[in-house]
Amino acid sequence: MTSTTVTSGSPIEPPRKDIGFPEFVALMAAIMSVNALAIDTMMPALPDIGHAVGIPTENGRQWIITAYLLGFGCAQIFYGPIADRFGRKGVMLAGMMGYVIFSAMAAMATSFETLMIARALEGAGASAGRVLSISIIRDRYAGRQMARVMSLSFMVFLAVPILAPSLGQVIMLFAPWRWIFWLLAIYGVVVTAWIGLRLPETIHAEDRVSLSAANVANAFKLVLTNRIAMGYMLAMSVVMGGLFGFINSAQQIFVDVFGEGKMFTLIFIPIAGSIAVASLLNARVVGRLGMRVVSHAALVGFVIFAAIHVIVALTGYETIWSFAILQSGQTFCFGLMSSNFGAIAMEPMGHVAGTAASVQGILTTLGGALLGILISQQFNGSTVPLTIGFLGLGIVALAIVAVTEKGRLFHASVVPAPASTP
Repeated sequence: MTSTTVTSGSPIEPPRKDIGFPEFVALMAAIMSVNALAIDTMMPALPDIGHAVGIPTENGRQWIITAYLLGFGCAQIFYGPIADRFGRKGVMLAGMMGYVIFSAMAAMATSFETLMIARALEGAGASAGRVLSISIIRDRYAGRQMARVMSLSFMVFLAVPILAPSLGQVIMLFAPWRWIFWLLAIYGVVVTAWIGLRLPETIHAEDRVSLSAANVANAFKLVLTNRIAMGYMLAMSVVMGGLFGFINSAQQIFVDVFGEGKMFTLIFIPIAGSIAVASLLNARVVGRLGMRVVSHAALVGFVIFAAIHVIVALTGYETIWSFAILQSGQTFCFGLMSSNFGAIAMEPMGHVAGTAASVQGILTTLGGALLGILISQQFNGSTVPLTIGFLGLGIVALAIVAVTEKGRLFHASVVPAPASTP
């Protein structure tokens, strides 16, 4: 790659010691994968972890995942403004080193309280990668090309949640559950070294802003008052609530509802894999059709799949295979929405990309985590609470997008001018 463009169309000189496009996509995917590994490798180990640290109820074990998500969501408010001032690379390295340290702390935890603290701080460290990978992509690309890069990165990193439960299961066959956390720490060290050795600084000198209270407040104001940015961030957080609800209760559903604990990792593959397939498809078609056409169609499909699933669950026809097929359909639609919603929200935020990514991360992760735990805590031995949760959240997200677009769905849009530098 020799040059990149911003929304205005003016060429930008690439940073010195720039890495090639394939390595850039692979590195962004590796950074994003840190988070997926920290969530999905836990699933097969939840009963053993709960027993070891004294969590008596199955629903209580969901907090092993939710504590991580809460830390992951809350910390993102800090990384964006700091990265807009000091640059992306150093801030990301600091966050990743924190992730390594607290993964090791989780591996040594002997009580519920210690594990929850370690998981929350582990998530806080990992959130640097969530905010700054999006900021870095936005530094280098805009519009449909940004959506394409995000889709390619998502496609690579989404292989991780496909394999992560199986990885956790394999670890449990040969070693105690603590080795899941030790391997997370080792992976964090590898990614941190890759960032340090190969990733150039991507923020441009003219886009750096001071950390004065007025400038930070102005940057947040630009994001929070932008109709498109906030609308799509809110819609994404609502849809994420359903996904987190599924992640929290997936192990219980396969064991308690279907009595197929051994099938968990096998059935999880097509469910998670459908997101990767959707990301690959999106990378191929988004340039032709546009982000709104693809994502709006996917959101409508998401609601339709959820409605069918509610009917199946309520009428007593739910089986492990109906669950796998309908859940795969919903996650396929989620895959088409996720990168496009994120790209649309970031389009007008070019000169405050770090702050915008922070707000996006807080809303989608923290909002999704709270909605997800609300849904998963309703687990009653059936799939009905989860399916109703998916349907309700899908309808809310569709309403948010409709209001954001003033009722004009499926339309192409002219890329807006970038936000002003505070």
